[in-house]
Amino acid sequence: MSRRKTLDLARAAHGCTDVVRAHLSALSQFGHQPEQIEDILVTLVGELHLIRPLSRRTHDGLFLLLVLDRERAHLDLARKELRGIEALL
Repeated sequence: MSRRKTLDLARAAHGCTDVVRAHLSALSQFGHQPEQIEDILVTLVGELHLIRPLSRRTHDGLFLLLVLDRERAHLDLARKELRGIEALL
């Protein structure tokens, strides 16, 4: 179980960028448009990583990353909060 106190944002951003690119590439092969992706969930033993690609053209290539404690997280609420944050941008 992870109880990480800090997160190296540069490393997280780099890794998540690779995940988003790979996911978008794979989905495009099946005919899905990038704006159809709401989020990407990475499930670890003690954490949930929720990646939300921003869909507006002005935010092309950007995403939000939320790292949650798996034991305490409420996934539906986290997704709702990310949608709200995106709407504010």
